[in-house]
Amino acid sequence: MRAAARRPLATALLAAAIATAPGTAAAAAGADGSATRPPEGASAVLDGLKTYGQAVLRTQDGAVQQIPAGLYEMRVDGGGMLQTYGVGLTGFAQPEAHYTETAWSRSPLGDHGDAGRIRWVLEHSYPQLNDLAGLARAAGAASLTAESAAAGTQVAIWRLAESAQVEAADPEAEKLADYLQRAAAQLPEPPASLGLDPGEVSGPVGGRIGPVTVRTGAQSVTVTPDAAALAMGVRVVDADGQPLTTAGNGSKLYFEVPAGTPDGEASVTVQGAMKVPVGRVFTGGEQTRALIVAGSSASAASAVATTEWPTRVVPVSTGGQGAQGSAGTSVGPPTGQTRSTTGTAERGDEERLAASGSSGATPVIAGLAVGLVVLGGVVVLLLRKRPLEEDTPAAGPAARADQDA
Repeated sequence: MRAAARRPLATALLAAAIATAPGTAAAAAGADGSATRPPEGASAVLDGLKTYGQAVLRTQDGAVQQIPAGLYEMRVDGGGMLQTYGVGLTGFAQPEAHYTETAWSRSPLGDHGDAGRIRWVLEHSYPQLNDLAGLARAAGAASLTAESAAAGTQVAIWRLAESAQVEAADPEAEKLADYLQRAAAQLPEPPASLGLDPGEVSGPVGGRIGPVTVRTGAQSVTVTPDAAALAMGVRVVDADGQPLTTAGNGSKLYFEVPAGTPDGEASVTVQGAMKVPVGRVFTGGEQTRALIVAGSSASAASAVATTEWPTRVVPVSTGGQGAQGSAGTSVGPPTGQTRSTTGTAERGDEERLAASGSSGATPVIAGLAVGLVVLGGVVVLLLRKRPLEEDTPAAGPAARADQDA
């Protein structure tokens, strides 16, 4: 029985080797880092519904419900105010709920055919158009107040976002909703109020890693490396190697990592004040209604980019100074590989790895192989020990006598 017990023990040890092999947990979590990347742009707290009228919603089961429809106001963290409409009818919009600026692809507008038309409605209605008399003439309405204009605009957005059977209670607001829905044309997604592209870069020590490009509507943003990076001698510089403390739209940042620096990582934060573009979406928790920007004061925003420098990794050749990566990102000397979150860049990385006979899983496989070899030896030793009495025939004279009897 003790010999039989060795087999489950060996199996358990083998399973433990697989579960604890270096890199296994990281591989399971995903390699793109998208789940842990800090948000870009502004964050805000919902004040509540401030300028609104009424709408009539007809549900699929035939019920008729009167609901408020109009503009929400939000307080931006760090300063500033936003005016927003609801993207859809579902979810809660509770005062004091916290929201962050979000790309369309990570919001209810992801892959939505009318997302660009919703932005058109925002650009061509209240509060972007404060001339209510002119807006009423365009819509064929007798007159509009701020409340009826907000209600009509919200109704048009609900129709485009969810094909909802909803009408404005005020006849003039309903004329505005019809006009906006009919006239809406496709517009592209607006850029983030503040972003860094790409959000992650890597390369060898002894040179500059990057570039990371600043995207912002602000005239200037501050550039702040993290304290741990500064303590290691890592600097954030421009293409000429000059330290950067401020940057503008299109500025390129590099991480300069001194030779001999141990394996590590660093980050840089850019911050500034700018208007959040109309059409940017703000999302909260799973049960929270998404909101879309209709107006903005100068508001605080920030973005973070990270880098790592694994000295044990041989950098992928960039083809010389100014070579273009697969995502079209310029990599300057002696810059290492730039990692982009775009699908094009990922395909390029996969092709380069395939050509070299390696892959992103190579460190995981190597670590797993070492663990299996060691554990395999232990298992073999356990199974090859001297057989126990209950597993083999007795060899002594007394045993033969017992067998003869």
